[in-house]
This record gives sequence, structure tokens and C-alpha cells, in this order.
Amino acid sequence: MRRVLMVNFGVSLLFCFGFLSNSFGQDNGGDSDLNSTTAVYIVTLRQVPTLHLFQQEAEVKNRVRDKSKHGDTSKFTRPKLQPRNISKSRYWRSRRSAIAQAHDSLLRNALKGEKYIKLYSFHYLINGFAVFVSSQQAEKLSKRREVANIVLDFSVRTATTYTPQFMGLPKGAWVKEGGYETAGEGIVIGFIDTGIDPTHPSFNGTDTSQRQYPIPNHFSGVCEVTPDFPSGSCNRKLVGARHFAQSAITRGIFNSSEDYASPFDGDGHGTHTASIAAGNHGVSAVVSGHYFGSASGIAPRAHISVYKALYKSFGGFAADVVAAIDQAAQDGVDILSLSITPNRRPPGVATFFNPLDMAMLSAVKAGIFVVQAAGNTGPSPKSMSSFSPWIFTVGAATHDRVYSNSIILGNNVSIPGIGLALPTDEGKVYTMISALDALKNKSLVLDKDMYVGECQDYDSFDKDIIRGNLLICSYSIRFVLGLSTIKQALAVAKNLSAKGVVFFMDPYVLGFQINPTPMDMPGIIIPSSEDSKVLLKYYNSSLVRDGTTKEIVRFGAVAAIAGGQNANFSNRAPKIMYYSARGPDPEDSLFNDADILKPNLVAPGNSIWGAWSSAATESTEFEGESFAMMSGTSMAAPHVAGVAALVKQKFRKFSPSAIASALSTTAVLFDNKGEAIMAQRAYANPDQTLSPATPFDMGNGFVNATAALDPGLIFDSSFEDYMSFLCGINGSAPVVFNYTGKNCLLSNATISGADLNLPSITVARLNNTRTIQRLMTNIAGNETYTVSLIPPFDVLVKVSPTQFSIASGETKLLSVILTAKKNSSIASFGRVKLFGTAGHVVHIPMSVTVKIASNQ
Repeated sequence: MRRVLMVNFGVSLLFCFGFLSNSFGQDNGGDSDLNSTTAVYIVTLRQVPTLHLFQQEAEVKNRVRDKSKHGDTSKFTRPKLQPRNISKSRYWRSRRSAIAQAHDSLLRNALKGEKYIKLYSFHYLINGFAVFVSSQQAEKLSKRREVANIVLDFSVRTATTYTPQFMGLPKGAWVKEGGYETAGEGIVIGFIDTGIDPTHPSFNGTDTSQRQYPIPNHFSGVCEVTPDFPSGSCNRKLVGARHFAQSAITRGIFNSSEDYASPFDGDGHGTHTASIAAGNHGVSAVVSGHYFGSASGIAPRAHISVYKALYKSFGGFAADVVAAIDQAAQDGVDILSLSITPNRRPPGVATFFNPLDMAMLSAVKAGIFVVQAAGNTGPSPKSMSSFSPWIFTVGAATHDRVYSNSIILGNNVSIPGIGLALPTDEGKVYTMISALDALKNKSLVLDKDMYVGECQDYDSFDKDIIRGNLLICSYSIRFVLGLSTIKQALAVAKNLSAKGVVFFMDPYVLGFQINPTPMDMPGIIIPSSEDSKVLLKYYNSSLVRDGTTKEIVRFGAVAAIAGGQNANFSNRAPKIMYYSARGPDPEDSLFNDADILKPNLVAPGNSIWGAWSSAATESTEFEGESFAMMSGTSMAAPHVAGVAALVKQKFRKFSPSAIASALSTTAVLFDNKGEAIMAQRAYANPDQTLSPATPFDMGNGFVNATAALDPGLIFDSSFEDYMSFLCGINGSAPVVFNYTGKNCLLSNATISGADLNLPSITVARLNNTRTIQRLMTNIAGNETYTVSLIPPFDVLVKVSPTQFSIASGETKLLSVILTAKKNSSIASFGRVKLFGTAGHVVHIPMSVTVKIASNQ
């Protein structure tokens, strides 16, 4: 008897260090047939999905065609992939209907006379459905011969004006391909996120030069029309918009007034990520009345299609996300951008086998390049939350733009801080008043509100004391949790006629990065608790008190605020952020390592300007603004999605793995000072814990948009390669069959992760000697390459050939022989470099963790 696999692991859409609360089996409100153990289950059937079925049918047709032309032969032409905009096809619409009816029939027969709610029928990338049933009913379904496996639905939650310049686009990739006016034209990027604000100028149907977007003929998505998302919300730029919330609605936690039962973004995250990848060029970014530059997406002429499956008040659920992925693939998107990761490793034989990764595998088979955020769970090793080799995983790094602020004390000590704030009058200092020293009735107020020092209540303070002075407020964990806000403190300060506001850091706020916050008056946040002590020591030592009553008779501390609205560009960058998840890639929940390099790449993810929804309340500091500054691997992933759109635009026939190869082998290995890229190693004082980044921190390196458009050599992998890899995992055969319908016992050969034709070499366990081979295809002109290498520590490396000539379109095999020199369990890293006579440079990072030398 097959067991019900109740996989219970959360998923987070990574946004500014968000945390996840899980919700599983929901009460149905007293229905006698659905008891308190009811929950949403994702059911996968043994019958193959539409996409795989199409290929099987095409292979049969080609065999018949070849047999009639050439006699009985096992060789036949590889079938073309099914067009991804299948919803235009009447044939496939009828097939979708037939599969949905088959799902209904199965449920009726298995649960005769019982109540249940079917939420979705999946047919394109996986064959199955999401259903709301009791655990007893789930057990009944598991016994049906048609059912492959049942997975308990799991929760999901949310995880630029300058970065195009830092990435070299204006003088590089954009110029090479015709300028920003055409960058990404004809490519559709799909976003599975919190929706979009269609009224934002970043998504207008005409760009700043009033040129209308072309119609992407290969795309067949539609736009929902609701009161929140009226007719006309979509245009030739925003070409598709849907929302998916059936799992949340069934659980009774969906609030239509707050979460919007439409593609409209009530959170802000989806609007932000979409604008980073494909926002219009030249949109003015104005926040708190200050101009912060002209914004542009990385691929500003690309089209956007939105699949809203995440919501402000509760996050989301995997069933809704899988439905969104399935629909995006049917619509014909070229690129899929997600910042969704499980917050616990999926159980089972391998992390790769979960509904999200399996759906994305089929999407890759359909020709879609899938980008996923690495996760904000760094900097510890094995914190990676994106596992599979067919997914392009992106970590977060800095860029060199910094908004610096400072406060200059009356004793000539300057303290650095943050805040997109106005300065105080030039050359003039102002008296500082602590909020706790300006209370109307100190003992009474403190008994009532112990957090009064956070300046959230106007009525607590004496306006006569504060008027014309700088108000000192405390910044505690309550600001992190949203219980107190900078915006409210500024409003209180204005009502008290303060000249400005100074926030000092509570010593208990550790490991939380504060984004530069807009302030419409002079102000500063001192993020360091040590610097905050310096401020308070100066303030307290400057107070003059009555010798008898000890009451303050004079406030002696003075200061001036420099202001933080002007950026400087002198910082060393890129640098890997401490929160960016790290490798090695966990193969399973037992912390065994996979022979897969993760992350694949890093991109700008820290302090990123992006479009913001007009109704967004996720960040109270940017509420009501049209742009916001956010940080996280969620912001890094759409940067790479945008670059992938540029690569796809130039190389229309590139497979997803070819795009991944172009991005990877051309990555930047050094920062803007010509030194090795550094990585932060700790939450507290992260810049004091820097050390050179390894492939487990940054993958192949920092994204290089210009070089990716001319990579020279490509390392390509097929869907069949991924299947051989999955079949090679011990005990995986039943799971592979359940998800894909492929019988591993019929496979001619299986391979390990190290043998996949990836643009990297990762060996978790090197037992004496191992030979790794990579097949290279030349997509440039005829060229001769010379090979050099940096071997990993305690590993002898031999490469063959050491020099080779390769014609345009030709393939060559590169062999890398790794031999352990001595036993070691310390991870070590190296690199194979291929230098072409036409200027191409191809980087292949190597990582070896456990080394076992021969006893001979």
C-alpha cells in the first residue's frame, strides 16, 4: 500500500529578511464530512502531463517518418518543443478539459458521496490536482492506482535607478544590441509574486520616447478584469495578469479587501521586482519630494506577465504557486522569475523532489529559463534554499552607490548613520533633546507606555521644550516588527515643531540591516549600538542639572545633521551580503552535499530602488510613495531575469541551460577596485568579518551583462540529462516515475551531478581520482583556446587538452582529472580558465569538499 506523503515544509518569497509562519490543516467550520484535520493536498497522477505527452507523440511520429524514409533505424530527429502558447490551440484546450474531467471522475469514484473541494487541475507541467480533503480522504486517494503521490500543501511568503549603470549596461550590453530603446524587445518575463500596480509609469504601454511596444505573437496570456484591476490595466508592456488564491480561500484566511482578489499588488514586492527586471527606461524616481534619478529595468523593452500567488496578509501556498507556474508555461513566457524558496529542506530521497522544483523542471523542458532567489538565510554554510540544477539560483551582492548621512556633535565627533533626509541649516548647530527628557509627566507616562521614547505619541511631550531643537528618539525591535515607524516619529516631531530627529539604536537590535529611509525633514538613524552609546554619552555629559532637585536646567548638547539624500559612488563593490544564502547545495534533509554548485551567480540585491505600488503597506516608511528601496535576494533575482531576457533576445534558439552557461562563464570575479570580491561572514558588524568570496558564496561570480551576450563557448544540458541525473540518485526511481512518468529502469545510463554538463565542477566527495568531462560548443567564430587552471587545495588537477582550436558551431570535449593528494574534509576551490585568441574568456569554478587519498 502506498503511504500518503504529508510533506510539511514552508516556503518563503524572500523580501527584506521576512520570516515565515506556517499554516497547515484548516478547520472547515463544522462540516460533518470535513473534520478538523482537513487540509489542501497536491495530488500527482501517474499519467504524464501534457508537455511530456506531446514529446512522446512527436517522437513516435518522427520514428514512423524516419522508418518510412530510411528503413527501421533507432536514430530519429529530436522533436521540436511544443509551442508554449498552447492556450491558442483548440486541440490543447480540449485536452485540458478532458484531463480536468478525468480528475473530477477520479475524485467522485474515490470519495463516493463525500464532500471535498477541488481547487485546481494541473495538466501541462504536472498531471494532478489540488484538493481540500480530510486526512482520511487523502488516505483513500493514495490507494488509487492512478495516484502517484500526495503532498500536503505548504505555505509560501514574500522573501532601479542605478544598478544598470553599475552593471555597465548603458555603455555595454545596451549599446551592443541597439541601445535601451530595444533592450529585451519581444521577450516576455513572467513574475510569480504579489501582483503589480498597472498604473505605475514603469509599466506604461509606451516608453518615454512615446514608442509603442510590439505585440509578442508567441504569448497568449490574458488579463483578469476586476474592480481592482479594471479593463485597460494591461497594455502592450503589461501583457498578462492573473491571480491564484484558491488554496488560501479554501482555508478561510483570504481577506479580499486587504489582499485584493485580483492581480493588483497590495504588498509592493511584485511591483518592485517587475520594475527591476523590465521597468520602462527613464522613469523619474521621486520619494518624499526628492529626485533620486531616472529608473530603468535591466531589459526595459521586455514585456511583463504577472501571476499573483502571494498576498500581503498571509503569504501564500504551494498549490497556488504551482498553478501559477503551470499557467505561465502555457501562456508562453520566455523567462520565469521567482523569489520563492522552502524555509525547510524538503524531506525524501533528495531536495530536488518537491512540487515546485518538479513544476519548474517541466517549465525548463518547455524552453523557459527559470530564475530563483537563493534565500535570505545566510551566511552559514548549507543555508541554500534553491536546490535543483535546472533552476538558476541568484544570491545578493552590493553595488557601489551609498547614501551616507552623519551627525556632527558639538565636541567635533562625527557619527555615521543612514536616512534619506534633509540636512540641518548649513554651518548651524541645534540643541538636542531626548524624548524622555521632554515628557509632560515622566513618571505617569512611563508607567503607561514604556516605549514612549520611540516618539510615537504626540500628546506625551512638552512642545515648548522640543520646539526648534533636535529630538532624540530610540529605535527598538518594535520598528523592525512594524509596531513603531519612522514615519510616525517624524509626524510627531513636526507637530512638536522640532528641527529634526535623531534615532539611536537599541542594543538589542542585532543582525538587522536598516535600509536608508526617506525623511521629509532633517534626520538620521544611527544603526550601530556602539555609535549610539557615543551619542548618548555626549548628550548626558552635557546636561546641566540643579544641584538639589537634579532636574535638568540646561540642555548643553548640540549637533548638526549632514543629510543623506545625495549618493556617493566610492564604495568597494560588489560584496556578498551576509544574509545571502550559501552553499554547498544540500542534497537532502540530512545535510549531505549535492554535486551541484549553488548559488549560480550573484547580482545587485542590496538597497535597490524599484517601483512601488500605490496601495502598498508592507513598508510603512515608503507608504504612499511611487518608489521604494528594498534589500534581499528577491531583488537580485530579477536583475538576472532581465539580463537573461537580453541574452534570449539575441540568441532566440538558446535553451535554458545555454542561457545559464552564458551568464555563468562570463561572470565577474573582481570588484571595482580590481581586488577579489569579498563576502560578509556574520550578522553583527558584517563589514568587520569580510573574507574573499568562494563559489559557495557567489557561484561563478557577479553577473556580467555585456560579456554574457558574447560568451564564446556554451555548456548545454538537456531535459534527458536532468532525468539521468535524477535517476542516478539512490532510491529515486519511484519518485521520478511519480512526477514525470519516466521509468528509470529503462534508462540507458545514469549520471551524477558532477557529470551534468554544467559550467562548473562540484564534487562533494572525491575518492582518490575522478574524471570530469564537459562538452563545449562554439557559438562564435573560429578560435583557439589556451587552458590554465588554479587547482583546489590538496587536489591534483590535470586538464586535457591544454590547447585546442574550435570552429564555429563545433563541439569539443574537455576532460578534467581530479586526484586527492591527502585526506581532508575542508572545502577547497579552484578554477579552470579558457583564454580564446578572439578575446573570449571562459571561467569554470571547481569545488571539492571531502578528499580521500589512495592508501597506496
